[in-house]
Amino acid sequence: MPTNAGTAPSSNGTSNSALEQLRQLIQQHPDQTQPLPAERELMQRFDVGRREIRRALDVLEEEGRVWRKQGKGTFTGPNGPAQPLSLQALPKQSNLQEVMEARLQIEPGLAKYAALRATPEQIQLMRRLLDRLNTLSPDDRDQIELWDSAFHRAIADAAGNRLLLGLFDAIDAIRRDPSWQAVRNAARNQERLNRYGDHHHRIIEHIAARQPKEAARVMREHLLALQQAFLSTLNDDEEFTDD
Repeated sequence: MPTNAGTAPSSNGTSNSALEQLRQLIQQHPDQTQPLPAERELMQRFDVGRREIRRALDVLEEEGRVWRKQGKGTFTGPNGPAQPLSLQALPKQSNLQEVMEARLQIEPGLAKYAALRATPEQIQLMRRLLDRLNTLSPDDRDQIELWDSAFHRAIADAAGNRLLLGLFDAIDAIRRDPSWQAVRNAARNQERLNRYGDHHHRIIEHIAARQPKEAARVMREHLLALQQAFLSTLNDDEEFTDD
């Protein structure tokens, strides 16, 4: 019997990386009568811990993409978000400034279309994701990344445009690059998180009220605040290094 039986593999991934890989697995798992692989197999396959797997599954369950049955496993659900087109030709190298510039061009438009096209169920999903995000401690950086990304993706999905959803997913994958994790973490504080929470709430309310111009305007305001926080953090780091 192996000496390491029952122990978890070392984890090199985050909840977001687990979520991204689970989305791809679900695309390749059309048989809804068969459960997904067990958590331990997913941990080994994706090189993440049990906590990251369960957090990612929480998001997918909230989205309606999977459901869990005690003693039977996790099954794919019938009503998941639309799958984006594969955009293999997009550049694989970028930087935070380019990412924010791209988000400023795309996400206000996604919020506008979401205000025109979102179903009541999609709006309720946005509210549930925001409720989860608002309960998190500022110190739980992994969960903040996870649920914030899921919230913005719910808006992108509600816009009803698969090409724009594909662009959003490509940009979001670049945004979550681990090499920028320290900058993203340093750019967060309670005051900024409170401001972002207010932005998120207003965006949902404008979407629910079918106010596309207002939803786009607040999304732009939100992204500009994020951009300024990143720039301030990067400038502070440069000044510290120069000293």
